Amino acid sequence: MRIVAGEYSSRKIEAPKGDNTRPTLDRVREAVFSSLGIYFEGGLFLDLYAGSGANVLEAISRGFDKAIFVDKAIDAINCINNNIDNLGVKDKCIVLKMNDMSALKLFVEKEYKFDLVYLDPPYKKEHNNEILKYLIDNELLNENARVVIESDSNDIFIEEYEWLSKYKEAKYSQTKITYYKKK
Repeated sequence: MRIVAGEYSSRKIEAPKGDNTRPTLDRVREAVFSSLGIYFEGGLFLDLYAGSGANVLEAISRGFDKAIFVDKAIDAINCINNNIDNLGVKDKCIVLKMNDMSALKLFVEKEYKFDLVYLDPPYKKEHNNEILKYLIDNELLNENARVVIESDSNDIFIEEYEWLSKYKEAKYSQTKITYYKKK
């Protein structure tokens, strides 16, 4: 795996060993970030199921100021920390070992507001509709925020929820990417 574009383009990143993590393929990550606008001018990025941290590191490489990695697996956390150290971006990163809902509750307490949220939970253990609802109900998204969900190609998500609407969907083999924006 590697960083696709930006300041750290072509730099290698590692993935946790074993079958517990399913890293986003380089070509899918490239398509996602190209769809979002390729490069960014600051902002706060959240990956709620960070795995290797590839999506977060891609966002930092493309211009995000700060990023939060959340994962509950110690192997993933160790891998993320190694990747952060290898790229020298520790000052832009917060790494949290906890589950998704615990992290979201912490973000409410700290009054965080995200510009981009990436959701890529294990395909059979996802509850993305609930996460979308929680993000909106607890005002965790900035005004022009985007939410990207990577899922199994057969999954169905809400089209619209109060101030969040689906604006794009793309399939890459067995992977579906669903894009939402705050209205």
